[in-house]
Amino acid sequence: MKPLATAAASVTLALLTFFQFPGHTWLQQDSQIYVPILEHLRDPSVLRNDILVQHPHVAFTLYDETTLALSAVSGAGFREVLAAQQIATRALGIWGLLLMAESLGLAFGPALLVAAICSLGALIPGPAVLTFEYEPTPRAFAVPLVVCAIGLAAQRRHLAAGIAAAAAFLYHPPTALPFWGVYFVFALWPSAERRARLAAWVPLAAAVAVLGVAAHAQSASGEAQRVFARLDGGQEFLQRMRTAYVWISAWPAATIAHHALMLAVLVAAFVRIRQAVGLPLRVLLLGLGALGALTMPLSWLLLEQFHWGLVPQVQPMRALLFLTLGMQFLVAAAGARAVVARRPAEAAAWLACAYLLPLQPLLTGPIVWSRFGLGLALAALTALAGIRWAPVVAVAAFFAIPVLGGVVNYPSLHTPDLAQLSAWARANTERDAVFVFPGAGRSLAPGIFRSDAQRAVYVDWKGGGQVNYLKDLGEQWWSRWRQTCDFQPADLPQYAASGIDYVVLLAPLPRAAQFQNSSYVVYQLK
Repeated sequence: MKPLATAAASVTLALLTFFQFPGHTWLQQDSQIYVPILEHLRDPSVLRNDILVQHPHVAFTLYDETTLALSAVSGAGFREVLAAQQIATRALGIWGLLLMAESLGLAFGPALLVAAICSLGALIPGPAVLTFEYEPTPRAFAVPLVVCAIGLAAQRRHLAAGIAAAAAFLYHPPTALPFWGVYFVFALWPSAERRARLAAWVPLAAAVAVLGVAAHAQSASGEAQRVFARLDGGQEFLQRMRTAYVWISAWPAATIAHHALMLAVLVAAFVRIRQAVGLPLRVLLLGLGALGALTMPLSWLLLEQFHWGLVPQVQPMRALLFLTLGMQFLVAAAGARAVVARRPAEAAAWLACAYLLPLQPLLTGPIVWSRFGLGLALAALTALAGIRWAPVVAVAAFFAIPVLGGVVNYPSLHTPDLAQLSAWARANTERDAVFVFPGAGRSLAPGIFRSDAQRAVYVDWKGGGQVNYLKDLGEQWWSRWRQTCDFQPADLPQYAASGIDYVVLLAPLPRAAQFQNSSYVVYQLK
């Protein structure tokens, strides 16, 4: 493959995934947690009364140090710096896909076809993660770096693979650990390349040392995470209520069947093209796929039977994303090889499996026939186009899936009224003011307000997603949530006694308001 063409394709597809499909979001999911922590780390006087920054959980990642440093050096805001990291790591991950496809003996055209189809992304039912994360979170950066490492290892560039996987470890250790576990087996595999494979561990050793120093420096910044503790009854209740996706017993049977189907299709695709799959890719793809499947019974045993408190923090079942990604890659590769060999029927069958994932995330659930038909149509068009035009069809899928398939990966939550409320609060209230949104329920609006207004929020539903990390945070969040989830005007004196300065409601009360627009009404309590 020509380096310039490979780089151009990687960057172009990364930009396409960012701006078109699957897309990107800001302050709509986990960035609602990380951005306030970053703001507080940069300026400890910001949001110091907010429950989230009082219980940070970024000690074991360089995500915060890297983002703070890039922002300081460039002068750009967190949104711009995080978006740049998101695009850059996506480009590296797509480069990894191209390297993986090239290791199968595919030329640039069919390799580009494989990379483009895999770049359409996929939702992983159950653990609720994605192969291409929308939010600029640590996992969003670590996953494509792991894919890059797999591609480099497939090309037998083991030191470079170690650097990429070590960078993933620095961003998000739980995401990188499955790769390193499988790579450990691969490194010890009897071969003349064993010494070269062992060189990959040098970057990891350096990454562990750096992360250890960073974690020690932040050890006093929040509650210590209990590694060997067992969950008590209260913690289990709270986690099952708020973070049920961590507990496999809460998953529908169709979700478990879906992952079993992913494993079966992955094995079938591997068997079809096994002669082209070299040892590195064979061990890594099959190993990660098998490990992802094994995390389901392993999580059930360690969490639901032994109640080990580390499991909800690490969330091992997120490794199922490597099972899905491995399946999508192998069926796309099998389809590309069939297109090259001019076997359109076979190509369409394999490619349909890959195209359906971004259209129908749960293949064992109810079928949306219009989307199912679009997946089959894209597969047939790709197979019939021939290898010269097949990548063009794959690129067209980035537009066809949201337009013709009606796939909306995320809602639009940033409204003019919410922006107006945030601007008013930032300009007209004390920096230490505490707000509460008792009528918001599970809405994500309070989390957007927290970062845009840079004002503390007493409690919100999204912030409760951290109950699986820190016991004290969970207890405090649950107490506040029960206090405010069923609002009555008579509760206002109690709110004031709890340190709340402003109440944001969706309907007016018979009293003077400090701010009001068509969506929100704000009342001052102190």
